[in-house]
Amino acid sequence: MRLTFHLAGINNQNFLMRDDQTGTYWQQISGKAVSGPLSGSQLPFVHSDELTYGTWQSEEPRGTVLQDAAPYRSGYARKDWDVEMQRARTVIDFHEHGLKGRDVMLGIQSFGASRAFPYDQVVREKVVQDHIGAVPVLLVVAADGQSVRAFRDRIPGVLGAPDFYRTAGNPQGALLMDAATGSEWNFQGCAIAGKAKGLCLEPVEVIKDYWFDWRNFNPSTTVYGRK
Repeated sequence: MRLTFHLAGINNQNFLMRDDQTGTYWQQISGKAVSGPLSGSQLPFVHSDELTYGTWQSEEPRGTVLQDAAPYRSGYARKDWDVEMQRARTVIDFHEHGLKGRDVMLGIQSFGASRAFPYDQVVREKVVQDHIGAVPVLLVVAADGQSVRAFRDRIPGVLGAPDFYRTAGNPQGALLMDAATGSEWNFQGCAIAGKAKGLCLEPVEVIKDYWFDWRNFNPSTTVYGRK
């Protein structure tokens, strides 16, 4: 069944969507039906990346961009909406791990576990090797210093989780080198030189979210770098 959604309300500052076909209510962050005829159903996730325009354009030079709808332009959020939101109060808060409600996190819910990575810390470190549950993962910051992607830290045909190191970069787009094969890897998670050339790491879905919202819908989450 194809569903058409519209904004129906706010649940702890997270959108509630209602579909026109069945009248079911869905939670934005999880894609789960929380009330109505389809209650308990789950929308399938579609992989997406939150990138700077420059990074996206370098990967998709012939890509197209959705334009503003002119009649509604005055109702769109301002370019500095994120700065304003940092000052906005939250209706719920979780005083854990020394975090504030509006701290921006990179949340991963995979492999039977959930873990949050403070965005500013990941950007500083540029390469993060960690675990989600028992599964090793790799977070990589693009050359723009803002865009982040996550991958499963496993090279096909190589035992164990290889160590990755940041390189100075080159015109071909290499950002990383792995210790196991000496191969160079780009921001797409693919080896472009070395023994592993042609292989790609498995992408892992990342949600960029405020701490209060991530923690509210992932109560058992752990936090990278925090006890």
